[in-house]
Amino acid sequence: MEKTAEKHLPEGSLLINIPKVTDSRGSLCFLENSMIPFEIKRVFWIFNVPEGKTRGGHAHNICAEVIFPVSGSFDILVDNGRERTTITLDSPNTGIYIAPSVWCHLKNFSPDAACVVMASHEYSAEGYVNDYNEYIRLKNGTDTL
Repeated sequence: MEKTAEKHLPEGSLLINIPKVTDSRGSLCFLENSMIPFEIKRVFWIFNVPEGKTRGGHAHNICAEVIFPVSGSFDILVDNGRERTTITLDSPNTGIYIAPSVWCHLKNFSPDAACVVMASHEYSAEGYVNDYNEYIRLKNGTDTL
């Protein structure tokens, strides 16, 4: 796997680097609303993912997300319907912005992996496209995303 910083990301995704402060007491990262391209409406975290299991596997109609690994590592596949790439997130001060209508799939979680996700909208089950074939149809204009 290439280093995250060297990978080309599809349109609709962007790496976000936040400050990391380290001293004799350890390290601290912080995030403020001005550091991401939306106002945070919802926050959730993913952890204790069993070996071989995946998360995500969907696109959002209107919701954007920023995902940061707070512990361990995992791979994230990002697909905008024209280009796709997989990167490894393994540094708590480097996350990824996922725009609405961009497919993402998280996999290969290390045993100690945990990530925090900030979202631009509150949860709505109707706001997801969970079938990849449907997603491609929507992106190709044969339906509405």
